[in-house]
Amino acid sequence: MEVESWAEILKSSKKTAFLHDDKRKIHFLFTDGKEMTEEYDLKTDELIVRKWRHKSTLGAQGDWQVEVGEPPAGPVTYSDSEVIKENCSNPVFLRKDTKTSFQWRVRNLPYPKDVFSVFVEPSDRSIIIKTSNKKYYKKFSIADLDRNQLPLDNSALSLTHANNTLIVNYKKPKEILTLEQELLKELKKLKGTGEGDADCKTQ
Repeated sequence: MEVESWAEILKSSKKTAFLHDDKRKIHFLFTDGKEMTEEYDLKTDELIVRKWRHKSTLGAQGDWQVEVGEPPAGPVTYSDSEVIKENCSNPVFLRKDTKTSFQWRVRNLPYPKDVFSVFVEPSDRSIIIKTSNKKYYKKFSIADLDRNQLPLDNSALSLTHANNTLIVNYKKPKEILTLEQELLKELKKLKGTGEGDADCKTQ
């Protein structure tokens, strides 16, 4: 049986559009019950947020998992100010894409740029960030490439470091750029509800 491509899965999903706060918000409901929401900047068309929700084996709704964008702020306890200080200085890893690149930012890394290295690990289709001073290590995958069954290319990676933040870029392959452009055209055709319909949901 032929595996359905990600482009076909996107096309067959039920989509609901909602315009609010200069953002285009799209809710996708897939045939297997999974849900995805995306938020785009109305002016630049850049993807700001992508979140996923899966049902449990018993059919209960799971929590939203952030793939792109700021992770939700965790509950803050004021019982121990030292704990808060420590948490604020921990590295924060998040994905924030541009039109031409997948991008990850790691905040609170106060080390010089030359201690960082980033590379592809082909054996498990992951990217690894590590430091020569052994202060930071992170392994992650690019879900977009996995969904489209595209190879990882070490030469597409680059990194910069400024203001205690490490920025890792992975240049999007042409297949991804084409898919994103085609999807955006389709999403713009959806009739979006305005601010007065804040309860817009997929039925």
